[in-house]
Amino acid sequence: METSPDNAAAAPVEGSPHVVVERREGWAIVRLAREAKRNALDRRTRIALLRAFDSLQGQARCIVLTGTGASFCAGLDLKERANERAAGQRDTSGDEWIAVNLAIRRHPAVFIAAVNGMALGGGMTLVNSCDLALAAEDAWLGCPELASSAYAGAAGPTGMLSWPRKRVAWMLLTAERIDARTAERWGVINEVVPAGALLARAAELASRIAGFDVAALEETKKSLDHVPAQVRDWEGAMRYGQSVNEAIRARQGRE
Repeated sequence: METSPDNAAAAPVEGSPHVVVERREGWAIVRLAREAKRNALDRRTRIALLRAFDSLQGQARCIVLTGTGASFCAGLDLKERANERAAGQRDTSGDEWIAVNLAIRRHPAVFIAAVNGMALGGGMTLVNSCDLALAAEDAWLGCPELASSAYAGAAGPTGMLSWPRKRVAWMLLTAERIDARTAERWGVINEVVPAGALLARAAELASRIAGFDVAALEETKKSLDHVPAQVRDWEGAMRYGQSVNEAIRARQGRE
């Protein structure tokens, strides 16, 4: 397993040993640490992710999200979900999973997915939700749900908001995996790096991003969602750009 840059102290999130936060100057690493289960997300891990993100509000301008061992994330813990349904318990996993991904999108920090290995289902959703994504050259990604007579309920729709239709259709309808280079070519991943250099490259980017003005950085992140969702014409886009700079200047005057 690649060691973290600078060998900084790591601390598990309260309530779960499966999410570890490593703080740096202006940025942080949030690591999924459930290696024996390929970093599959059970309820404790989902709640711990929300706590980790919340603890970094105002503390980190950039957050690197990565996994432990040979997996980035194998998705939701389907065995736990099935056991709870069989026991007649209310299934809250979907709502919890939506909350985790919305927390990433709405967080003021820029998120970088550092995909260290397998990213399946929910792992793909995390990649989609992050602002930037790096992958080790031996990583691979997939949406295998159709092979199990299910729909990729989060990775599919978030992919449709992020990639061309034919790319999403291939992932959903064939249930085949794609390698890191293919994901980079398709625009799912920004950059592929040697496995041993993944966290060093993520640290380099995170440190650079953390050095930017906080108001400008946060308003720029907001624009990445606002423009595609709300703006449909060139004049509207440019006027929105002007309003973003006005918001930045106003915040800088107060901070």
